[in-house]
Amino acid sequence: MRALVFALLLSGCGVLEVYRDTDAPIASKAVFEPDRYLGLWFEVARYPVPFERGCVGVTAEYGARDDGLISVLNICRNPDGTEKSRIAGTAEIVGPGRLKVRFPSVPFVAADYWVLWTDEDYQTAVVGAPNGRAGWILNRTPEIRADRLNAAKDVLAFNGYDLTRLKEVAQ
Repeated sequence: MRALVFALLLSGCGVLEVYRDTDAPIASKAVFEPDRYLGLWFEVARYPVPFERGCVGVTAEYGARDDGLISVLNICRNPDGTEKSRIAGTAEIVGPGRLKVRFPSVPFVAADYWVLWTDEDYQTAVVGAPNGRAGWILNRTPEIRADRLNAAKDVLAFNGYDLTRLKEVAQ
């Protein structure tokens, strides 16, 4: 857990790699329906970030809260399927498709996570950070169809991400 906290603190200090051309424009999903985004997502591809080193079977679960915030629960698994780590926090919607994510175990740090795209049925999503230090392709099931994966990669490329550095995640 200390390593996770340290990695997240470093992310706010400019130590993490940048995976997108930050001179390129980036756009969040203009018509974002938060209620449809809630629920369980499987991470099928990501850009390497220290807090997910060695993780497979990664999930992110979002839920509605009474205070208007969104609950966030990220779980990382070891290759044998056992849980390696988990972190719970909240997300605040700060614009269409734009989330400000906070984890109580990481004080004073809030991360900008933008939903760049979802398919029409909210079965596949692309999430990125405007600073280019992170990006994910999420899917409602552990397996993703090739056409959805290709569409998600196109969105990342359109938003300035380097696809050669994207890593698929074993589920």
